[in-house]
Amino acid sequence: MLKFFTLLKRFLPPYKKYVFLSLLLNLLSTVLSLFSFAAIIPILQILFGIEKTAVPYQIWSWSDKWSEIGEAVKNNLLYFVEKNITQVGAITALLYLGLFLIIMTALKVGASYFASWFLVPIRTGVVRDLRNRLYHKIMSLPIGYFTEERKGDIMSRITSDVNEVEVSIMSSLDMVIKNPVVILTYLVVMFVMSWQLTLFVLLVLPISAWLIGRIGRSLKRKSTLVQEQTGELLSQLEETLGGLRVIKAFNAETKLENRFGALNEKIRKTFTKIHNRYNLAHPVSEFLGTVVIALLLWFGGTLILSNSSSISAAGFIYYIVIFYSIINPAKELSKATYSIQKGLASLERVDKIFDSQNTINEPLHPEIIHTFSDKIEFRNVSFRYQTDWVLQDVNLTVEKGKTIAFVGQSGAGKSTLVDLVPRYYDPETGSVLIDGVDIKEFNTKDIRSLMGNVNQEAILFNDTFYNNITFGVENATMEQVIEAATIANAHDFIIATEKEYETNIGDRGNKLSGGQRQRLSIARAILKNPPILILDEATSALDTESEKLVQEALENLMQHRTTLVVAHRLSTIKKADEICVLHEGRIVERGNHDDLLRLDGYYKRLYLMQSF
Repeated sequence: MLKFFTLLKRFLPPYKKYVFLSLLLNLLSTVLSLFSFAAIIPILQILFGIEKTAVPYQIWSWSDKWSEIGEAVKNNLLYFVEKNITQVGAITALLYLGLFLIIMTALKVGASYFASWFLVPIRTGVVRDLRNRLYHKIMSLPIGYFTEERKGDIMSRITSDVNEVEVSIMSSLDMVIKNPVVILTYLVVMFVMSWQLTLFVLLVLPISAWLIGRIGRSLKRKSTLVQEQTGELLSQLEETLGGLRVIKAFNAETKLENRFGALNEKIRKTFTKIHNRYNLAHPVSEFLGTVVIALLLWFGGTLILSNSSSISAAGFIYYIVIFYSIINPAKELSKATYSIQKGLASLERVDKIFDSQNTINEPLHPEIIHTFSDKIEFRNVSFRYQTDWVLQDVNLTVEKGKTIAFVGQSGAGKSTLVDLVPRYYDPETGSVLIDGVDIKEFNTKDIRSLMGNVNQEAILFNDTFYNNITFGVENATMEQVIEAATIANAHDFIIATEKEYETNIGDRGNKLSGGQRQRLSIARAILKNPPILILDEATSALDTESEKLVQEALENLMQHRTTLVVAHRLSTIKKADEICVLHEGRIVERGNHDDLLRLDGYYKRLYLMQSF
């Protein structure tokens, strides 16, 4: 429960006025119900002959003790009832009683309704804030975080886990705010009436609370397990949807169906245990409530029959009515406790994202950079993802306007090296500098605003051509978009579609060919017009015809820009000003195409293999 109140402390401050109004109305509803109960008892005493006395009017003031005020109110209420019955008769008094109960009930349920009404903005607002903060946190985390986490599990946390928080915790908010008010108010009245009986109740109740809490804790453990399994299920589903072509090509449908079915069955069993535990809440609380009432009847009856109680028989009836009115809120509170325990398991998984540290630290007093004017430097740069070094002692200077290409076998560290420039990662040792200043001294947004990226996989969005090209660029005109698409050799296939630039390209651009997707991403980079360009194997996945069109578009893009190129196809980098050959994280050769061929080393061996 402490975690629950921590959650409320984190998210409730903007909604304090709603909490206050809800608490106030819940208190009013409780007082109205108590008042109606108190009015019925004296009337029952007179109408059914439980107790017949001539009660005098008792004078009191607010300076009296609370116990004396309570006795005076009860006495005078009985006095007015007796007087009313004497004047109008018992039948008419009974009619007045009915009207009084109707009015009191209307006021009570009205106050209760508006108390819940004020909680709705809290419930919907807190869940909205939780989703927004979680999405903001995901956007702020470095790329390295997502290489170590399963994408399906992250998706599970932001969807099913947040939904579980909404269903389990926020749906219990009404019960948690309302029921303690009711229970505490009733307990105060019970203490005033008979401290002996109330102490007896409070000695018995912790036992039942302990039993309910033990079941709730086991429910939380199971809920954590099922959310983890749901994340694994989403990961499998994502792998299946992304790899359908390979699955069908290798006739592996049955294998994956069996794997998915086994995990699905495991989730079913876990859910079965959760629901069985959750369904225990109502019967267990009802049984324990009945046990407490039976013990209370025995203990209270013993006190009254032995004439050692300060409470009368009629007062004991009222006491039982109040106590019985506590049972339903207590049941709801115990059920809310079960729901909260279930939701807290999901909240813990969500908090793992909130608690994740961003290793890319922003400077407190950043240097200002608006343009790139001189050079990029790698000074003694070394980097590793976990234990094995990916880059070791890399020293390199990239002059403005030059094109530098990186080649080598897979895993040599080419992509990692260029990923250090926009600070997707920070080097383990050494530094990367732009215009003589360590990039750690700049805001990452300022650095990345100077750069354009074209990757091996064209990252496109389920939107129109226009919105994909203008992605990240504010206030771009249609003329500028058309010009960028024309330079990228994309204009012709765009205008051939039904709605031209307003045509939707589908999920990840699946309505386009590989070459078209890549040219669209190049058009996006052209529109951004960055001084620094990073090309990470931008043509390696294309056929020869598409590669020619894309290469032409890239050459248009690279004009008058500083370009870092990661390439497998050596034919695409012959014109580079300098080619760096990486082997096991080190630059082992460097020079232009002709110089490297004359060296007769790694580069020539790669070149001859590709030529063959």
